[in-house]
Amino acid sequence: MRLAGKLAVVTAAASGMGRAGVELFLREGAKVAAVDIDAQALDRLASEMKAKGSPIETVQADLSQPEGARQSINDAAARLGGIDVLWAHAGIPGPAGVENLDFAQYEKAMALNVTSAVLAAGEVVAHMRKRGGGSLIFTASVSGLVGSMFSPVYSAGKFAIVGLTKSLAQRFAADGVRVNVVCPGLTDTPMKLGFTGRSGDPVEAATNQERLLALVPMGRLCQAEEVAHAVLWLASDDASFVTGVALPVDGGFTAR
Repeated sequence: MRLAGKLAVVTAAASGMGRAGVELFLREGAKVAAVDIDAQALDRLASEMKAKGSPIETVQADLSQPEGARQSINDAAARLGGIDVLWAHAGIPGPAGVENLDFAQYEKAMALNVTSAVLAAGEVVAHMRKRGGGSLIFTASVSGLVGSMFSPVYSAGKFAIVGLTKSLAQRFAADGVRVNVVCPGLTDTPMKLGFTGRSGDPVEAATNQERLLALVPMGRLCQAEEVAHAVLWLASDDASFVTGVALPVDGGFTAR
């Protein structure tokens, strides 16, 4: 098992890619703490994992708030007994444009997409140093590698995460902490409609999805489990000499 004996934390863990990561990390031998804002969804996840014989720790936290972002890491470390792996996955689509910008929506998007990642990194590195190193993985997007005309605020935040990854990979290398970022394409999760269907019109959502998939050489949506498997590799010792990498999981979208 690739994560046997590892202590792993996943944020935004109660659904979508985060949930897929929790399940995969458990199968690969990790002890897992799941962090999410939705207490009921966390309880359901914990119950389902316990029923499968794989209990998890849970931490309810609002990562858009600085204290919540910081404390969630320390609470998870206390419950696990340390941290070897952190997948800092929290994020939201945010505003569609910059015209007539709702500044409160903008601030929330940047708080979740950028600030929560910065604060998580600042807290987790001390725990990883105590363990002799670790693996820190962020979630960005293909929109952090190629500008998105449909989601400029989201794209700005995800470019920031790619830059943060490359900086921290150098800063933390001497501590044995590897820092990488996974960059999914359009993925079949509950958040998908936040990108394709902001207006609430199902016809518009379907049209936008078709337009996006026309740019994907493999011609389909990414699946949450495919992103989780990429993160698993980055988290594992199989990637022991890999740091500072922005890994697309995008069916060839960024190969154009």
